[in-house]
Amino acid sequence: MQQLTQLLKDGTMQIREVPFPALLPGHVLVRNHFSVISAGTEGKTVKDARLGYIGKARARKQEVKKVMDAIRTYGIRDTYRMVMNKLETPSPLGYSSAGQIIALASDVQDFKTGDRVACAGSSACHSEVISVPVNLCVKLKEEVALDEAAFTTIGAIAMQGIRQSDLRLGENSVVIGLGLIGQLTMQLLKAGGVHVVGIDVSEKAVTDTNRLFPGSAFSRNNPGLENSILQFTNGYGADAIIITAATNSTDPVDLAGQLARKKGKVVIVGAVPTGFERKNYYIKELDLRMSSSYGPGRYDSEYEEKGIDYPYSYVRWTENRNMQSFAELLAQKKIDIKSLITHRYPFEQAQNAYQLILDNNEWFRGIVLEYDVKKELNKNIELTDHIPVQSKVKAGLIGAGSFGQNFMLPSLKGQVQFEAVATARSNNAINIASRFGFAMATGNADEVINNEMVNTIFIATRHNTHAEYVIKALEKDKHVFTEKPLCLNEHELEIIKNTYAGSKALLMLGFNRRFAPIMEQIKNTFINSTPVSILYRINAGIVPSDHWVHDPETGGGRIIGEVCHFIDLCCFISESRVTHLSATAMEDPHNLHDTLTINLQFANGSIATIAYFSNGNKNLNKEYLEVFGYGNVAVLDDFRELTIYGKSKTHVKTTQDKGHKATITRFIKSIENGEPAPLSFDAIYHSTLVTFKVIESIRTNGASIQIDLP
Repeated sequence: MQQLTQLLKDGTMQIREVPFPALLPGHVLVRNHFSVISAGTEGKTVKDARLGYIGKARARKQEVKKVMDAIRTYGIRDTYRMVMNKLETPSPLGYSSAGQIIALASDVQDFKTGDRVACAGSSACHSEVISVPVNLCVKLKEEVALDEAAFTTIGAIAMQGIRQSDLRLGENSVVIGLGLIGQLTMQLLKAGGVHVVGIDVSEKAVTDTNRLFPGSAFSRNNPGLENSILQFTNGYGADAIIITAATNSTDPVDLAGQLARKKGKVVIVGAVPTGFERKNYYIKELDLRMSSSYGPGRYDSEYEEKGIDYPYSYVRWTENRNMQSFAELLAQKKIDIKSLITHRYPFEQAQNAYQLILDNNEWFRGIVLEYDVKKELNKNIELTDHIPVQSKVKAGLIGAGSFGQNFMLPSLKGQVQFEAVATARSNNAINIASRFGFAMATGNADEVINNEMVNTIFIATRHNTHAEYVIKALEKDKHVFTEKPLCLNEHELEIIKNTYAGSKALLMLGFNRRFAPIMEQIKNTFINSTPVSILYRINAGIVPSDHWVHDPETGGGRIIGEVCHFIDLCCFISESRVTHLSATAMEDPHNLHDTLTINLQFANGSIATIAYFSNGNKNLNKEYLEVFGYGNVAVLDDFRELTIYGKSKTHVKTTQDKGHKATITRFIKSIENGEPAPLSFDAIYHSTLVTFKVIESIRTNGASIQIDLP
């Protein structure tokens, strides 16, 4: 199938042949018939992408700040690689489309194949096939034309702005900004019995609006504008002003303050700054409100990704119910979409549509892309420029997010034969396949696991899928390297243990720190298997509470997702197994348990304290490790500086290397040489089990937990 993408690096736009997206739980696959280009939102995205690096920095100051923070954490070289990975990854465009369902996940109950639907969100992009969460998808009645239904998302944005205004039958309103959303807002208000006029800086927009609604639009440049609005409102001012303009000027917000009545409302729908003049808002005691996209549920992963609806009785209008309402108005012919469509393009000519927006030499409003729905589509992509590598390891990769692209793939390159890659997003799958020389790209992980050319599976997906893919690969007797964690609970751990016992394949977990080059110097400082004392402080930093890693079902939390690393390293340094542990976590409003201390006792008498703190300052180095034993002390500062205190003092400075490449290289060598994996399954099992027991100790108020050793 084909998808429209652009490079964030320079704005290069192309229609690419890509695999079908992954059909995730709670999703439906939709074959697009039509999609709509949002001239405001998408036009700005394209313009920003075509700016030079300095222009990009000015337009995205928050992103620059993130880059500077990354440099402090990862160094210039690795940060540069991560930034370029993002800039050189083709990104899809679009968020409003309509089509027909061609497949649905097994847990989807309210839809069936063949249903005609309108779709919303970033997944509703300009692509022949899209995978959409059920809460961003609504059924359409037969009398609704699909080209008109493709405007449903944009209509829901307009509708949510009106709901925020709380306008009632017979009240007066003003819409500032007469683009597509502004026009739909005016139509919706008129359909609801609200008196409305529109204002725009563009004389063409005003003329065009007056053609549709005679006498309903005024130019911002009209010197008598304020008097005209007073006359329209019988001298009181508007009950509510809805701003649908997009500008860097504060004029729309200032103007709204002038035109509103006392105690009136101003609702911001468009992208405008809010550093407005205080006078009118103060004197009139105006109510300034923001409208968030399509409505309640937007940007909430529980709602959008997991499909958990808000109770109807408490949240009457969610984003999905706004979409349903707009679709119903289309069915009742209450909204005139055809009058708003100024341009139609075949999907293959999508670049011309964006050039029309950028050139701005011709009047446009609603721009529709039309797809050839009779065309036969390919689910997977076979690449002809496959790069051969002499290696016994025939690699299949599942998942290629930030870690996969920045650490795993660079470590694998040149050491394995890349055969197949699967990612949930179509554009990412084909981009990775092309850059690294994979033979096949797909959106279906099972296609990689079942591929006869693949003998080794590398997993870099979100945590909740690790166990499933590990088990499936081991059942096929395929070697597995998975990024941590191995799984999310003890039940999954036992299934993996039993599956591994019956498999001929190797299993490796990405506990990379024990393979860091600098760790060998630390180990050589102490006598093998003699007791040591370990103090390991991690300045972990804050991860927002709504990040997926904190989700118990998806990420498992930071203890499972990251603390497992530090537990494993303590086991490695002590050369022993944990027999007893206790852990306590600082209380926090979200019960994240990401500021904690862990005390470990080992079978050989070693002890360790792990202090994992999320409440620190990012200017402090992340990791600080001290190991004490028989008169020797090793102090490791963030894997960059090692100081050893013994008969003499030794100080070593080095480039930060946490062992990512060494871990993968040693695993590859073990396959090629027919040797055991460099990290035994017993060690993987033990460190993972101890991690789960840490959570148990926290939940039992720091109780001491005994670990039974085999």
